[in-house]
Amino acid sequence: MKRKMKPNIGAIHISHAKLKKAALLALLLAAAFLFGRGIAYVKYEKIDEWVIPAGGSVSSENWGLGFGQEGSQPTGNASATELAKYNAHYVGSNTEKVIYLTFDAGYENGNTQPILDALKKHNVHATFFVVGHYLESAPDLVKQMVADGHFVGNHTYHHLDMSSIASKESFEKEMKDVENEFKELTGQELARFYRPPQGKYNTKNLEMAKDLGYHTFFWSLAYVDWYQDKQPTKEEAFQKLVGRIHPGAIVLLHSTSKTNGEILDELLTKWEEMGYTFRTLEDFVN
Repeated sequence: MKRKMKPNIGAIHISHAKLKKAALLALLLAAAFLFGRGIAYVKYEKIDEWVIPAGGSVSSENWGLGFGQEGSQPTGNASATELAKYNAHYVGSNTEKVIYLTFDAGYENGNTQPILDALKKHNVHATFFVVGHYLESAPDLVKQMVADGHFVGNHTYHHLDMSSIASKESFEKEMKDVENEFKELTGQELARFYRPPQGKYNTKNLEMAKDLGYHTFFWSLAYVDWYQDKQPTKEEAFQKLVGRIHPGAIVLLHSTSKTNGEILDELLTKWEEMGYTFRTLEDFVN
């Protein structure tokens, strides 16, 4: 006669514990997902659509450069010829010592005024790529940019990763909101110059910008100048900005940089001593 096996109470308790642990983990993951979606909704609530096509994700590129011999033009991760198909650019002609100076302006922290003062002293006209927050929070500086003869370009309203926006309507809204805010503020039309936030793009983005009448501008010279609590020293800044300057350079600086505000007068003088002159992006496209 076979002996009946007693149930292993300990094993049952362990099994129940595992089930409870798995259920709790699943609940936490679900909550985290929903919380993340909630954050995304708050952040992008003004965007009509933030979608990826059903067929898969939109491939994205991060703009990057490779530098060779000092004083020579760098190579980009897309050639000037390829970019030109989309009215996109990163560098000018290599036959003239010309600089196209641009600034990305995401917010104001007191460093734009000395930058504007240095530009005015040297009679240099630049392009400031602004976001919606800058137009709302620093209207007087935007008006001064216009009064001083600078161009104001489009850095999108919310400074999003535009390569993730699959909808043409949503892309256009990011651009149009900046245009409308600028016109309401200044009474003028925004320059049709576009800089992708964080340098993130794909060919569909470039096509969308072109269809809206924009020229997209990347850059051929920049340096890490955007961390407020980790600003480069004057020596570090000059090493990059003087050592890597080249004919046809489209230079990207950030107007939030304390270092840039402090060195720009001297930097412009140094570039001039090296035989460089300055032109605008308007000159570039015409």
